[in-house]
Amino acid sequence: WRRRLLGLGAAGGRWVKSGLCSFNGRSNSSGSRLSVSLALSGAERPREREVVRIQGWIRSVRAQKEFTFLHINDGSSLQSLQVLARPHVDVSNITFGSAVEIWGKLVRSPHKKQNTELIADEVRLIGSCNPVDFPFKIKKRHSLEYIRLFPHLRCKTNVFSSLLRIRSGASAATHSFFMNNGFVHIHTPTITSNDCEGAGELFQVEPASKTAEKCHVHFFDVPSFLTVSGQLHLEVMTGAFTQVYTFGPAFRAENSQTRRHLAEFYMIEAELAFTENLKDIMEVMEQLFKTVTFDILSKYPEDVQLFHKDIAPGQEERIERMLKNPFQVLSYTEAIDILQRSTESFKFEPKWGNDLQTEHEKYLVQHCGGIPVFVINYPYDIKPFYARDNQDGPQHTVAAVDLLVPGIGELCGGSLREERLDLLRSRLKQHGLPDTYQWYEEIHQFGSVPHGGFGMGFERYLQCVLGIENIKDVIPFPRFSHSCIL
Repeated sequence: WRRRLLGLGAAGGRWVKSGLCSFNGRSNSSGSRLSVSLALSGAERPREREVVRIQGWIRSVRAQKEFTFLHINDGSSLQSLQVLARPHVDVSNITFGSAVEIWGKLVRSPHKKQNTELIADEVRLIGSCNPVDFPFKIKKRHSLEYIRLFPHLRCKTNVFSSLLRIRSGASAATHSFFMNNGFVHIHTPTITSNDCEGAGELFQVEPASKTAEKCHVHFFDVPSFLTVSGQLHLEVMTGAFTQVYTFGPAFRAENSQTRRHLAEFYMIEAELAFTENLKDIMEVMEQLFKTVTFDILSKYPEDVQLFHKDIAPGQEERIERMLKNPFQVLSYTEAIDILQRSTESFKFEPKWGNDLQTEHEKYLVQHCGGIPVFVINYPYDIKPFYARDNQDGPQHTVAAVDLLVPGIGELCGGSLREERLDLLRSRLKQHGLPDTYQWYEEIHQFGSVPHGGFGMGFERYLQCVLGIENIKDVIPFPRFSHSCIL
């Protein structure tokens, strides 16, 4: 059992070797299975005359007199592997989009664009595809708006498969950032009885059956909702952990179909205990943004370049400017002054005491030279009950911060949390919430410490880095009002 526990297997490690190698893109059954990315990289060059097996989908078919050239892709890279099929290899039923399994030998390619190609010994059709009915055509570049019409098929396109690889890499880099900096990952609940944002735009959760409705009772005995944020649950954890984070779905019942809004989206949220300065929170925000961005630029250069070249020309230079320069800082009062002195014609008048609109946020970033900017110390009356009172005057503010980025506006929002029990109780009473948040008062009675945190919209982050205008193009299955396909 010790050998099994340590991963050695029962037969000299053969079981573990086969299992692990399959996760790395290789398997030893019926020829060594290679992923396309490994085959192209040459990192694991098979032995001479060793038969390898490639599984994937055909991206192109080009028949010539003596040979047929196929290109196969398995989602592991943007680039496809060229396959050379000689006359004795039957490829008559292979078309664009077909799922195939190919056995053959890897050889050095005479072509400059790739150093490896596969000489096929056998091509097996796994799943056929009628290219006439298939909505994506072999030599046509489809717009993001067009492929959005096919959420069940768009993963087969170059642009969306690149997006999904980048998204996966950004997710992994986010977890690595927090783990490497001593944060504990907390799984906050999807179902909650709290409205963290206080906006009331919630999805209520009840059983689909009518039994509970007939009894006029709630399944959880209290009204329950899909979460809009894991922040309050993270605050609970700051009573025992100095640094915590969560990364998961959030939901908002906002009846909007704009390119900025989703009903389901992903949030990265973090809380830091023993902090009394917004600078601590801002430092984590900035380092998270830069670390994750550096990671995906270095690990997925071809995928990122596809967006920077074809979707958002000039985005590469904008990202480089963001990464090279320290983020700027403005107070809310300074931001309002800049907006009021501007010659820009705004739809919403910038006025002290009102929240900043997207047009204001974008202008402020532009004013700061295209460098992300922190706006701090917002008016007391426009921020939630948990934001720490600065107790200043005559303009009453709280220790809150928003990070504004080019092309998007607000990317992150955070604050120091009100840890002074008398002020917190007064604030809850002012909002009519003392009974609802009795538990929140209690966590401030037993070893509570000054703390603060922030949330970052993951989809907005991807929009910012890749230059994608519509948020529906950076999530696998977008949910928004009047649309829940699949």
